[in-house]
Amino acid sequence: MLTKYTEYLIHKKWMSRALELAQAAGNAGEVPVGAVIIDSTGYLLAEGENRKERDKDPTAHAEILAIKTAATTLQNWRLNECTLYVTLEPCPMCAGAIVQARLGLLVYGVDDPKTGSIRTVTNIPDSAASNHRLQVIGGILESACRRQLQAWFATRRHKRS
Repeated sequence: MLTKYTEYLIHKKWMSRALELAQAAGNAGEVPVGAVIIDSTGYLLAEGENRKERDKDPTAHAEILAIKTAATTLQNWRLNECTLYVTLEPCPMCAGAIVQARLGLLVYGVDDPKTGSIRTVTNIPDSAASNHRLQVIGGILESACRRQLQAWFATRRHKRS
């Protein structure tokens, strides 16, 4: 049994990796969001970063790409023994995919006041339409995740003016 502090250190480690992926996405002109999926033993199964612009694909969100890779790696669409780390609270599409994948735990960095569909704007996992009860931890490395997004959007606005 892990202590709360040990669990926090594990969450911090994987969210730090998700932040690195988000930075890579931001450097490539994408909204900086990164995602990591680990299995129950702590083994890295999949990583994803936003790729909508590069792939010309509206579904190429970090979470979706990571879920697809994890499912392929495990040869199973049920990811109930897995944990997804993502820097930004998932949107409705990603929240639906997370529920459909039966992920065991979602850990995210910062709330999304515009499209957050886990706790902020809507609550897809706890809705009557959900057939899976998702465990959620929010706020891991929240300040770092917020700063990264705010800096990226500020730079983007500055380039437009």
